[in-house]
Amino acid sequence: MEYEKLLNKLYDENIEVYEFPFKGKGKGYYFDNSIALNSKIDTEVERKCIIAEEYGHHKTSYGNITDQNDVNNRKQEHLARKVAASYLIDFFDIINAYENGYRTDYEIAEHIGVTDEFFLESIEYYRQIFGLKPKIIGNYHIYFEPRLMIIEK
Repeated sequence: MEYEKLLNKLYDENIEVYEFPFKGKGKGYYFDNSIALNSKIDTEVERKCIIAEEYGHHKTSYGNITDQNDVNNRKQEHLARKVAASYLIDFFDIINAYENGYRTDYEIAEHIGVTDEFFLESIEYYRQIFGLKPKIIGNYHIYFEPRLMIIEK
């Protein structure tokens, strides 16, 4: 999903996005139908990934979960990242990258338009879901264990 499409989706759901420079290390926060995004983020790709995660919080989180020492807060963070992965990493995009000759995780991430870190975290989530079983899309089998592999049958 492109950055502008994601912003339009948020607008359609009455979620406001505010950009301003943060003083700390934070990159984004969600609170009460609003997303705060650190304006110091350099790339649109990283902005998109952060906004998608904060949108995941809109869909799944409740209360203040900034204390990541609390196991329930970590679970909510994990769930929000899974939601973000499902919005930005489409299995057809992975296949399209493969068909266009992209083979490494980093090449596929760039082709899809997400950060390397976001892509690797997303693949880990899919690995937890599928384990050794492939995700089958048409003639393609996408394996996540032991690493991302796309095989045309």
